[in-house]
Order: sequence, then C-alpha cells, then structure tokens
Amino acid sequence: MNLINCPCGSGMAFQHCCQPYHLKAKTAPTAEALMRSRYSAFVVADADYLYETTHSSKRKNHSKNAYLNIAKNTKWLKLEIVFSTFDQVEFKAYYLNKKFQTEVLHEKSNFRLEDGKWYYVDGDFYLG
Repeated sequence: MNLINCPCGSGMAFQHCCQPYHLKAKTAPTAEALMRSRYSAFVVADADYLYETTHSSKRKNHSKNAYLNIAKNTKWLKLEIVFSTFDQVEFKAYYLNKKFQTEVLHEKSNFRLEDGKWYYVDGDFYLG
C-alpha cells in the first residue's frame, strides 16, 4: 500500500495522521491537532470537515461552498506551527498565488473545546 505523507507536516502517513479525523473515526485531541487536520482538509478539499470543525457561532460566516472554493483554488505548499497553547495555535501556511509566487498566511487561531471536541473559532492575521 502506498502511504502518502500527511499534508500537515507531521511526517506521518495521511492515513495514520489527519485522515481518521476527516473520516470521523477519531476526534482531534488538541487544538494543534485540529489545526493540522484543518490544514490537511484544505489541501484535500474536504469542505464538510472544515465546516463541521468551525464553531457553530461562526458557521454563518463560513459556508461549505466558501471552504470548497478556497481549497480548490489554492495550491497549498506546507504548514509551519509557530507555537501552540491549550486553545491557540499560531501558524504559517505557505501557498502559491496566481502568479505562482509563494505567499504566507500567518495567523494566530483561537479554538474552543466543547463536549469533548475542538472547534475553530476565529483568528488574527499577521501582515507582512
């Protein structure tokens, strides 16, 4: 069986890293694990997972179609975790812009643990 490296950068195979979260076989145990699995969901265009792991109070601002459009129209290159705490993750997500130049999405994301599941709430972007 050909095991593909997980897009989240863990060094593990996708099947043993983020895919079980996408398939609902497991739930992400930490905010960082959820962040990594959400990045992987963008790479593999799993809009359902992105929507379901967005906190219910924020879903009106993030439709499945919007997630799907971002995922399908972005060539993600790699994820770098800058730091993480219990409920925050600062990361850099590298991608190609329309001119095929590398750009960086740098965000400090906020997460909430509810009923044993982690959810993405919102984030602050860094410019420059």
